[in-house]
Amino acid sequence: MNNVTLVGRLTKDPEVKENTDGTKRTIITIAVSRDYRNADGIYDADFIKCVLWNGIASATKDYCHKGDVLGVKGKLQSRTYETEDNQKKQVIEVIADKVSFISSTPKS
Repeated sequence: MNNVTLVGRLTKDPEVKENTDGTKRTIITIAVSRDYRNADGIYDADFIKCVLWNGIASATKDYCHKGDVLGVKGKLQSRTYETEDNQKKQVIEVIADKVSFISSTPKS
């Protein structure tokens, strides 16, 4: 079973890009706090990339901005790509099925 549920803060304003076939996509990063303090007494965070498609991507762009708290439900997906200098890189990202706007306001 491949299910992920995250709650975290948006690290920057979402930007939607449209593919040649008309589908819309945005990649957001949310900062998810760990539930324990480090040696300095500070809560560390993990920065998780999430891919949003079509309606979810557009709604997130319209209603969310940097610092807002989002809930993301989806699944993990890994992919491999090659850089310009022919190095293979692997990334793991969350493909969002649902995004909940926990603390957000519409952009004016």
